[in-house]
Amino acid sequence: MTSEERWVIAGLGNPGPWFTKTRHNAGFLVIDRLARRHGAEFRWYGTKCRLAEIDIDGRRVILVKPQWFINLSGNPVASVLRTYDVPVERLAVVHDDLAFRFGAVRIKRGGGAGGHNGVRSVTEALGTRHYTRLRFGLGRPPKGQQTGKYVLRKFPEPERSALPAVLDRCADAIEALVVRGLDKTQTELHSAPGAGEE
Repeated sequence: MTSEERWVIAGLGNPGPWFTKTRHNAGFLVIDRLARRHGAEFRWYGTKCRLAEIDIDGRRVILVKPQWFINLSGNPVASVLRTYDVPVERLAVVHDDLAFRFGAVRIKRGGGAGGHNGVRSVTEALGTRHYTRLRFGLGRPPKGQQTGKYVLRKFPEPERSALPAVLDRCADAIEALVVRGLDKTQTELHSAPGAGEE
């Protein structure tokens, strides 16, 4: 199988049970949803990542959950790309984003980190911004609440009840990206009902 037929989808989050289902682990939650959807199990890749491999319409897709803390995600992601000989154009990074309301899902290629240290780490490790990002909207923290505390808290109700549908929307977008490409995925995702940024 050639590198042109492979994708790497990396979800950003923090390892360990304390961080499970916190807002900052939205990337991990999406990757877990994709793995369950395709009946895949994760295995260790050295001490850097947990990996699972799935097939999406004949494309081999490596799902990655870096096991260093989120601010150090870049080195593990870059290592997987090298090992599997996957070009950066076929990397998608899934991460939380405060710029969008909860439930909004956006996909783009390139752009700045927007204050997200995990994204910054990936960009620095790869030496380029030319990879795809699936952004999971969290919304801004309430006035007076520190951003760090906000993203490290678990999803509250009613967000917890809505979370499965949002994760499915993210998983659908990743599958569409792999099969139909970025432009068609952007059109479908961003024009869907309720896709507005506010």
